[in-house]
Amino acid sequence: MKTIRIIAWSLVVLLVGAVSFVWLNQGNQGLQQLAGTGIGGPFTLSRTDGTVFTEKDIAGKPYAIFFGFTNCPEVCPTTLYEASGWLEQLGSDADKIGIYFVTVDPERDTPELIAEYVSSFDKRIVGLTGTPEQIETIKKEYRVFSQKVDLEGGGYTIDHTASIYLMHGDGSFAGTIAWGEDGEIALKKIRNLISRG
Repeated sequence: MKTIRIIAWSLVVLLVGAVSFVWLNQGNQGLQQLAGTGIGGPFTLSRTDGTVFTEKDIAGKPYAIFFGFTNCPEVCPTTLYEASGWLEQLGSDADKIGIYFVTVDPERDTPELIAEYVSSFDKRIVGLTGTPEQIETIKKEYRVFSQKVDLEGGGYTIDHTASIYLMHGDGSFAGTIAWGEDGEIALKKIRNLISRG
């Protein structure tokens, strides 16, 4: 009887081990597939001083990139405010990461307006705009959603992806910081990105 019990428990342990191995292996494959999603790629935009800005300007340094617009009522100013706080908390390490704000509203967000908007936040946050075609290109490269929504009484707002994309210095996708994510977790992700390049 005791031998049967030992054999039964041994089989349970082996089964749990096998299931765990398969589950963990699939999880790693999922992470590898996510990392290989092709997020990011070539683009051409304009800095707030009107000069050209491309993916070559950020090569070699990890960066965080956020897509929004200057008339955004909550998500964009909150995100840029939080990003400013993260840069402050990073201290001297803040110079090891780039943070970029790309408009999804090129019709209204001129370089001058973007410059005025980002001046309310940390000076290291770089504002970028472009032609509607250029913005569509970078949105496709980063798989960003945005859609105009008409407002009652005229005008429009824009629904858009609210996550910050974290990118390695070689341009590969590292992960995201979700809208409303805990600040300590977000800061840890940024520190990890900096340490990995």
